[in-house]
Formats: sequence, structure tokens, C-alpha cells
Amino acid sequence: MPYEPLDQSRLTQALRRLGELAVTEGVELELSLYGGAVFTLVYGSRDSTKDVDALIRPSEIGHRLARQVAREQGLPEDWINSDVAQFLSEQEAKRTLPAETFGPGLTVTVPTAAYLLALKLRACRPPLPGYPGDAPDIRFLLGKIKPASLDEVEKLFTRFFPRDVLGERARELVETTLADLA
Repeated sequence: MPYEPLDQSRLTQALRRLGELAVTEGVELELSLYGGAVFTLVYGSRDSTKDVDALIRPSEIGHRLARQVAREQGLPEDWINSDVAQFLSEQEAKRTLPAETFGPGLTVTVPTAAYLLALKLRACRPPLPGYPGDAPDIRFLLGKIKPASLDEVEKLFTRFFPRDVLGERARELVETTLADLA
């Protein structure tokens, strides 16, 4: 099934259904969201996302129920995918979204703005046809966090990825964005 944009309403509907199915199964799922779903659901800085980068626990039942939601709502089978796991930090910083947003059966966590910025800076993917890259999200987060300098951003980054350094593209983007925000 082709990927269609998932806007805030459609994502919320799918996640509420996931929680309903979890209740029926007698389990509580934890869904840790990353990437476009966070920018769409939490910040509203994107109109939509093509998929949901997330870790779901317990994994086996969570993915089975997500596939059921996909069948019921005409979503791609992998609308929730855990590909993001390879990029995460051991120093994660997350917060829990209000339980009433998605109903019982599902606890949803999202990275703090600082951690999400570190993740985006680490990836710092360039634009491609049909994909804007990470620059718009990085600019948004820098505007939200309002760091005073590149040095402050590097310290934030190192907090989550102590064995990495900012790549040249990320450094240039941060410097340009901070100058524009000044």
C-alpha cells in the first residue's frame, strides 16, 4: 500500500484504535514516538508525516496490533516502524503525553526538544526530491530552544552523543540559523 500523508487527526485516530485494541488484549502498550510524528502531533510544525518512527513495547503484540489498525484503517502495514532504534542515544530524555489524548491502553512518550534536536543534528540528512531533509526540523527546534551559540548546541549534542561530534553540515546549519534568529 502506498504511503499517504498522515495528518494529526488521522494519526490520533490510529493511535486511539491501537490503545483500544491493547485494552481488548489486556495489555498496556508503550509507544515512544520520534521524527515526523512528533513534529505533526506535538508541535504542529508539520501538516503530516508519511509514517510513525517509534519503539513499541511489548514489541511483538504491539506490532501485531499495529498491523490490525493498518488493515482496519487502510494504512501501510509498517505505518509504525522501529527503524529509528539504530539512531537513538543511551542518554534518552523523554516526556509522557497526556493519557487522555489517546485513551487507555496506550502510553505515548516523545523526546524532549533538546533530545530531538540532537537526533536531527546527528542525522542532518540533505534534501532529496520529495523530501525536505532535516533542515526545517532543525531550524524549528533551534527557534523553540533558543540556544545562545553554536557552543551551547554542541554541549547539548554531546550530552546525548558523548562519543560523536557535530558534522560540518550540521554546524553550518546551526550557525546560519542562529544568525537568522538573532
